[in-house]
Amino acid sequence: MKFLLTAIHAKYIHTGLAVYSLRSFAGSKLREHIEIAEYTVNQQMEDILADLYRRGSDVIGFSCYIWNISMVKRLIREFHKLRPEAPVWLGGPEVSHAVGRGEGGGLSGYREWEDLFKTCPEVTGIMAGEGEETFRELLQAYAGAERSFRQTQPVLAAEGQNKGSITGPGRALRELPLQIRGTVTREGFFGYREPLDMNALPFYCEDLEDAEREAAGHKILYYESSRGCPFRCSYCLSSIEKQVRLRSIEKVKRELRYFLDRKVKQVKFIDRTFNCNREHALEIWRFLSENDNGVTNFHFEISAELLEKEELELFARMRPGLIQLEIGVQTVNRRTLQAIRRSSDLEKLKMTVLSVRAPRNIHLHLDLIAGLPYEDLKSFRQSFNEVYGMRPDQLQLGFLKVLKGSEMYERAQEYGIVYQSEPPYEVLCTKWISYEDLLELKKVERMSERYYNSGQFGHTLKALEKLFEDPYAMFLALAEFYEEQGYFAGSPARSFRYEVMLAFFRRTVNAADELFRELLTFDCYLREKAKSRPVFAKDIRSRYHEITAFYKKEEESPVLLQTYAAKGFDSRQMMRMTHMEIFRYPVWDEAWLEQISFGKLGPENIYAGKTDSGKEQFVLFDYEKRNPVTGEARYTVIEM
Repeated sequence: MKFLLTAIHAKYIHTGLAVYSLRSFAGSKLREHIEIAEYTVNQQMEDILADLYRRGSDVIGFSCYIWNISMVKRLIREFHKLRPEAPVWLGGPEVSHAVGRGEGGGLSGYREWEDLFKTCPEVTGIMAGEGEETFRELLQAYAGAERSFRQTQPVLAAEGQNKGSITGPGRALRELPLQIRGTVTREGFFGYREPLDMNALPFYCEDLEDAEREAAGHKILYYESSRGCPFRCSYCLSSIEKQVRLRSIEKVKRELRYFLDRKVKQVKFIDRTFNCNREHALEIWRFLSENDNGVTNFHFEISAELLEKEELELFARMRPGLIQLEIGVQTVNRRTLQAIRRSSDLEKLKMTVLSVRAPRNIHLHLDLIAGLPYEDLKSFRQSFNEVYGMRPDQLQLGFLKVLKGSEMYERAQEYGIVYQSEPPYEVLCTKWISYEDLLELKKVERMSERYYNSGQFGHTLKALEKLFEDPYAMFLALAEFYEEQGYFAGSPARSFRYEVMLAFFRRTVNAADELFRELLTFDCYLREKAKSRPVFAKDIRSRYHEITAFYKKEEESPVLLQTYAAKGFDSRQMMRMTHMEIFRYPVWDEAWLEQISFGKLGPENIYAGKTDSGKEQFVLFDYEKRNPVTGEARYTVIEM
């Protein structure tokens, strides 16, 4: 008997923590009955269906989320046509939500499940809530039923070896009466389980097979040191479980050692608010700092207001790139914060973010949510500008998802929230913000993602901001330019986006062209050595003799390129692997960029404190030595 656990990810680099955790908890005696299959939503459904069929499993289970539930439902319908005898089970937050879990004992939630059984009659049952113990009992029941069938009806069992047989063990499994706690079937809801002791969960990585371990080496690995969340954010399903359960520090350290010893590229903690227990979080951060392997990056979702001086001092000493932090700001509208049950101290949050950012050694990701109660377009614009002013490495402008089981779902009518009927259940309008307003925010989100979150235009944007009332106005104007030129219809290549930005600047202002072209050139080469010279970069062919002389000198007496010389590279090879550019303006100097004043934009007052216009400087870009936080090449300003 084989039970196939299926995970369909949003991206290839993701891994299925849920299915691996279920398999590990089932234990070694049941391990032979479990197979895991992982796919992505970007694959053709027909290819996934064919693979599921070829695996020939007796029972199949799907891990369901908002990003894959539509594909899962389609797969179930088609798979059932091919394998009508195979039981189909669903689990995960998209189907096991706990509407009415408290006072209603799950009954209103069961009404949602009844709808699912009606729309997906192929489904046998649902694992509701935490699934490890439920899955183990389910697996035991199926394994026992098949064993019993083969012992009592060996002839029918032999005949049923061909999948699809209505006389073999497949039918016996499909018709097996089950009343397992933690499950929902057409016969009823059999109640939620008590939350597991976190220390009872095996470490899933130790259960990986060699092929799985090798594949995981190219992906993001996930880890949880706690379950539950003490906060009650009305839009989040994590608020359902009020109790926070912690894994023991000893176990966590031993398991983190696994990632460190193998130099895993990135590990994402899925703890909902990692530092809700300060001592627990601080001990883990200390351990990672003291045992840093120089490679692995650890991602944490935290509350900035809970950080204190000790954490900030520890962060400041960490290797650049050791950790990255995601902070959900969501909004700066105080009435909205109250409505969604977030008691944020906005001033402390801002000061903490600036303190974390100051050493420039930690990647910062700040989140905003559009479509929340009491927030109109004007209010959200203020939220965007304030969070943008904190200069995070990533500013995620998200849109409210009205998740079944959340308080926001229950109060949607009260707030006048209209949202999509199908996943991802995204907001369409509210009492305070129209669909037209949200379309504007969508355009701003696309531009901020393309030009800010990409990290490819950092210096250029700092100058461009001076031409607009605020950052929101800048991205909105850029979006309108995209729309006018028809660029939204396609997807301009990364190299072409620089040219689009130059055209946008020229449309906006009729001076400072040389400065802006130098900003784009600097940003372009900061990210990568262009295969062909950008059209906006100035002609430096007359200066090639100085550049070649520099590389020749580095070959003979290396100073800046010692690592290349040590590998035996000559001057020509060094030139191919690095890049040297000439600039009139100090476009790399952030303090200088802050002083730029476009004023009347005459050629004599492009910027405040104008440097000697006749003095040019050379900049060397070294792509082997990149900033681990930003990915930018190391650059050196050279006096030639």
